[in-house]
Amino acid sequence: MDIRDRRFLITGGFSLIGSHIAEQAIAAGAAEVVLFDNASIGSPATVEHLLPGGRVRLVRGDVLRMHEVLEALEGVDGVFHTAAFLTLPISRDPWAGLDVNVRGLMTVLEACRWRSVRRLIYSSSVAVYGNALGGLVTEETPFLSVGVQPVAALYATSKLMGEQLCALYGERHGVDSIALRYSTVYGERQHSRGVNVLHILEAYDRIRQGQPPLIAGDGREVHDYIYAGDVARANLLAMRSEIGGESFTIATGAATSLDELVRLLLRLTGSALAPEYRSDPGRVRSAGATEMRFSREKAAARLGWAPEVPLEEGLRRLIAWREATTAGAAP
Repeated sequence: MDIRDRRFLITGGFSLIGSHIAEQAIAAGAAEVVLFDNASIGSPATVEHLLPGGRVRLVRGDVLRMHEVLEALEGVDGVFHTAAFLTLPISRDPWAGLDVNVRGLMTVLEACRWRSVRRLIYSSSVAVYGNALGGLVTEETPFLSVGVQPVAALYATSKLMGEQLCALYGERHGVDSIALRYSTVYGERQHSRGVNVLHILEAYDRIRQGQPPLIAGDGREVHDYIYAGDVARANLLAMRSEIGGESFTIATGAATSLDELVRLLLRLTGSALAPEYRSDPGRVRSAGATEMRFSREKAAARLGWAPEVPLEEGLRRLIAWREATTAGAAP
């Protein structure tokens, strides 16, 4: 499906990923982008910069309320489904988190069926691989639950269920979909709900306050940090694609340790502070590996996608946004 002159709905539209998808969809010539969000976590202030021009419309609504989803989908050509509870919010309210992640997606898929919306791009996660991080991880790598914290396993399995619900609606009702499995997403308009991206925000805020950044454990834990703009571009490529019923890993393929991440932040901020290492056995974790290699070969071959923004440049953009917002500029 082409983006130009089409109308799209983004669930969780006030979010980090949702706002970046909206930016790129408008730049690609979309006739209208409807940002659907109940504002219980995200804020409409996140997307205020998109409103001039009249092609972005904000709709307060809940993915658990069928009538609201049906109304928002009228005249829509495709859906980007980013609404979800991440690991930290699920740890605080597992009842609501699983309801949104599973029943909320079912509501959106059923509404797509009734509104004859034939294309949905689903925001999944590399959490669906669990602790299967010892070698090169591909889309065929199965979920390994051994050693995964219960709340992280709940999040992961809710995403696995989501992928299968998408596949089911493709088979039975012709709602084509692609599942995009993101690694750790960061960027401008960053929220504080992602377990692994908290390392960036917490370290930066302490550096800015003149306090030494804290590193959990020995600093060897690694994550694959992917810039939100690269994730948004993957979503548009997936919407344009004629592929259906498949999943793609959206990651850089490069593992960065917590120690490397914090020292990069110190360099970018020109700080002479030295990090401090602290043990935090009660910390919610989605993974604690010291080795991580995600293959992005399938996304490159089938979608024509590859990450374009390296971590250092992405962090520069995040820092610039954080400094602007903490200085009182419009978020």
